[in-house]
Amino acid sequence: MDGQRRVGVAVDFSACSIKALKWAIDNVVRKGDYLVLIAVRPEGDYEDGEMQLWQTTGSPLIPLIEFSDPNTMRKYGIKPDAETLDIVTTAAAQKEITVLLKIYWGDAREKICEAIDNIPITCLIIGNRGLGKLKRAILGSVSNYVVNNGSCPVTVVKKADHEN
Repeated sequence: MDGQRRVGVAVDFSACSIKALKWAIDNVVRKGDYLVLIAVRPEGDYEDGEMQLWQTTGSPLIPLIEFSDPNTMRKYGIKPDAETLDIVTTAAAQKEITVLLKIYWGDAREKICEAIDNIPITCLIIGNRGLGKLKRAILGSVSNYVVNNGSCPVTVVKKADHEN
C-alpha cells in the first residue's frame, strides 16, 4: 500500500455510517485508492474464533472478497449489511479501488484513532448520529473525539435534521 492514498471510513453499518461511506465514495475516493472500512466492536469475553487472536491489534486487513462471505465474517463476530456490501462492491468495480476492512474491539474513539496511525490512513470520513447536546455530553461523541485526537484530516458527515 506504499505511495497509495488510504481513505478510511468508520463504519458500524448504521444509516449514518452508510451515508458517510456514500459521501466518501462520491467526494474523496479516486481510481487506485485503498478504501479502508474501520469497524469497532464492543469489547467482550470472546472465547473462540478470530476475535481472540486479534483483540489487541485488530484484525488483519480483510479484502472485499472475504468480508463479503458471511462465514468468514462470523469468525469475527460481525455482519456487514447488504447495502454496505453493495455500495463497496460497486465502487470497487466502477472506481477501480481496493476495498479492505479492519476490525477492532474496544472503545470506538480510541480504536479509530489507533487505526489512523497503525494502518496508516491518509484521511478519515466518519458519520455523526446527531445526538443532542445532553446525550453527547453524557455518552460522548465518537466523531468529536476523533476530530480532536486523530492524526489525519477527518471529515464528519452530519445527519440531516429531518433524518431518523
